[in-house]
Amino acid sequence: REREVGALRVWIEPMMVAAVRQGQTSLIARKLATVGRTLAGRGAARAGGLLPMSTQASSGEAQAPTVNVAQGLLDVKRRVEEAAKRGGGKPPRLVAVGKTKPLEMVMEAYNTGHRFFGENYVQEIVEKAGKAPDDIQWHFIGHLQSNKAKALLQGVPNLATLETVDTAKLADRLNRLCGELNRTLRILVQVNTSGEESKHGVEPQDAPALAAHVVSQCPNLTFGGFMTIGMPDYTSRPENFECLQRCRKQAAEEIGMEEGDIELSMGMSGDFEAAIEMGSTNVRVGSTIFGARVYNNK
Repeated sequence: REREVGALRVWIEPMMVAAVRQGQTSLIARKLATVGRTLAGRGAARAGGLLPMSTQASSGEAQAPTVNVAQGLLDVKRRVEEAAKRGGGKPPRLVAVGKTKPLEMVMEAYNTGHRFFGENYVQEIVEKAGKAPDDIQWHFIGHLQSNKAKALLQGVPNLATLETVDTAKLADRLNRLCGELNRTLRILVQVNTSGEESKHGVEPQDAPALAAHVVSQCPNLTFGGFMTIGMPDYTSRPENFECLQRCRKQAAEEIGMEEGDIELSMGMSGDFEAAIEMGSTNVRVGSTIFGARVYNNK
């Protein structure tokens, strides 16, 4: 039961944090009411598919929750549209993150017409891309080790964007590999806006220089903008978003680009609405669409 409660907290706490920061107390009430109805109707062991079905896992392997992916995606798209209206801008790209989820769930979202999907692990994205339709626009959003770059580029020909370039060394390797594979790659520079050692990303003061390096020294890479994760709990504060905006402004001046041509990838399940209101052009939403992630306890 403790594991089930923990999974429920993982699902709902980021949304509660974001709602409190935005003063959306009515949102909190609706979410708590939804959880209450779910628990009452189906029992805490399953919690409407949002909790791991540990009582049925005889083999010790994590079980995939039962989630209405299409409805979850529709709800997130509605919230994206509403946040964009509040912020006075255009709705950003929505990257649906299927981390640890089976391809079948990704295909449920695909079958609604959605085409932008993200993954965190090289092996997982390669496996899914090999079986999924070619018109999916894959985004890699996890930390990429240099020794896995070739496997990623070879295994995912339709990789649209790599969002986590944080060193010139990685950029140079990607550029060389793209040349060997006769392809180009759009990248974002990941910035550590929270100062947390546990987070990957270049320091904010060094981000414009890394962007300039990609533009001037990596002809097979296309610099698309900046990305941040935010705080240790995977939510962000206004200062995190403002930091990324400053990186964009400085980079635009340094490399001679218009600020509007430099994307800001910021906002995840717990804070994507606040990020959109502050100018995000790319949000990465996973558990709010696909349900809480379930990991094998091995």
